[in-house]
Amino acid sequence: MSNKENSLLHQEQEKLQNHVVHMDGISESGSDDDWEEVNDEVQVIQCLFCDETSKSFKDSLQHLESDHGFNFALFKDKHALDVYTYIKLINFIRKKKISPEDLNALTVKTWESDEYLTPVFQDDPWLMFDLDELGDVKNSDEYPVNSGQEGVTLSELHFAELQRTIQSLKAQLEQRDLACLLAKQQIEEMTKKAHKLVFDEDDVTNCKEKCVKNVPSTSDQGYFNTYSHFAIHHEMLTVIGDKVRTESYRDALLTNSHIFNNCVMLDVGCGTGILSMFAAKSGCKKVISVDQSDIIYHAMDIVRENNLTSIITLKKGRLENIELDVEKVDAIVSEWMGYFLLFEGMLDSVIYARDHYLKPGGYLLPNRCTISLVGSGDTKRYVDLVDYWSNVYGFKMSCMKAEVVREPSIEICNSQDIVTTVAEIQSFDLYKATTDCVNFSSMFNLTVKRSGSLTAIIGYFDVFFDLENPVHFSTGPHATPTHWKQTVFSLSEPISITEGEVVTGKLICRRHVKDVRGLIVTIQIKDVSQVYYLD
Repeated sequence: MSNKENSLLHQEQEKLQNHVVHMDGISESGSDDDWEEVNDEVQVIQCLFCDETSKSFKDSLQHLESDHGFNFALFKDKHALDVYTYIKLINFIRKKKISPEDLNALTVKTWESDEYLTPVFQDDPWLMFDLDELGDVKNSDEYPVNSGQEGVTLSELHFAELQRTIQSLKAQLEQRDLACLLAKQQIEEMTKKAHKLVFDEDDVTNCKEKCVKNVPSTSDQGYFNTYSHFAIHHEMLTVIGDKVRTESYRDALLTNSHIFNNCVMLDVGCGTGILSMFAAKSGCKKVISVDQSDIIYHAMDIVRENNLTSIITLKKGRLENIELDVEKVDAIVSEWMGYFLLFEGMLDSVIYARDHYLKPGGYLLPNRCTISLVGSGDTKRYVDLVDYWSNVYGFKMSCMKAEVVREPSIEICNSQDIVTTVAEIQSFDLYKATTDCVNFSSMFNLTVKRSGSLTAIIGYFDVFFDLENPVHFSTGPHATPTHWKQTVFSLSEPISITEGEVVTGKLICRRHVKDVRGLIVTIQIKDVSQVYYLD
């Protein structure tokens, strides 16, 4: 038990003891009638779900059952409440103002956080209630529960005990599964470190940094060098490569030019300066364009070529390490998104720009993004890419499968191979996001649209400009292709699926421990857990 739990529990016990001593004093000095009169005056118990008050717990419990359909005795047995989970439950109900219907659908895990040990109502009588009294509210032996086809009848007490046992076993199983997952991830990391030490010892770095601004710019140069090549910018600008991306930013700026007229805008990671020039065209009086890669020297020529030097100021360097010569800006525009949205870690720089330079009430373009998953049944791709290693010119190379699936592939997926519905797993409000937002976990449900095999989970993202004239674009397999394509997480073995079936899974995303711009993604689905590295 934590020190916090001990402290809070001790406080509640002291209150209860003082309350009992006070009552004892009354009963010794007066008659039973006097005690009842005083008790009626001090015992005001507010209902857990409404403003109704009662003078005794018996009346309160009857009110819960008659007015709210909530049987506290059954709820206690169902969830095996002890004194700690009970205290947390009461404070959880008070804080969240939850309905009994919603409460009945939850598990103990929902209110197990230590934050619910802190009382919401001062001297809340419910926190002093003796749980053992619930056993007298209803005689559980009078309510038999039939187990089903076998015709065996159990008492409700016995049934509740079985429920508690099942719940306890499930909790133990979840803890063991989590421990196994963490151990597997640690083994994967140890394997990579050992490989690095053996084959590339000089390149081993100590990556304790949790965001880009804490990484020395010299260590980050490799990332920016990739953007010094003309081919990548050509791909992001051409019709084949990414007309969707470029025109979305253009439309967001130009169709809302009345908002940006005469403002100061910051372009983070400006590249060729195309977004800066759109910003200038929208009416901005000043645009500050920042990029660390050498492509900015060509951007300077482009700006001069278009006679925009009086509006656009270009600065070479990493945003976190340079001075902008302005205190605040009215808006920030950036095409920061990477594969699976978060790869490359450029969101860190946008968050830094927002926190250091954006005026209160200023604009972020884009301001919101979501990540979604969908299931693929492309068996041909699986055979060609993964199963191929089962027999290579007559030789078994199955050990290569693990290496193939551990690295997600970036490719355009055929919408005809999509076999499930879409599940949105995460949404990012860029006005509120922190650099820790890359670390998240999310459950997901995919409904199967046709029977067959599930061979991969496809990840993609959507981008939103929530302005007066809103603009949105998607990188999903059903949308016009972009240079981001889709991120394909291949399964090591296909999973058999049936139309109408709901496939439940969980995705865990973490910043890579050694590469601040990389990601480690774990997908758990149908008792299978796989770890993927975007680095």
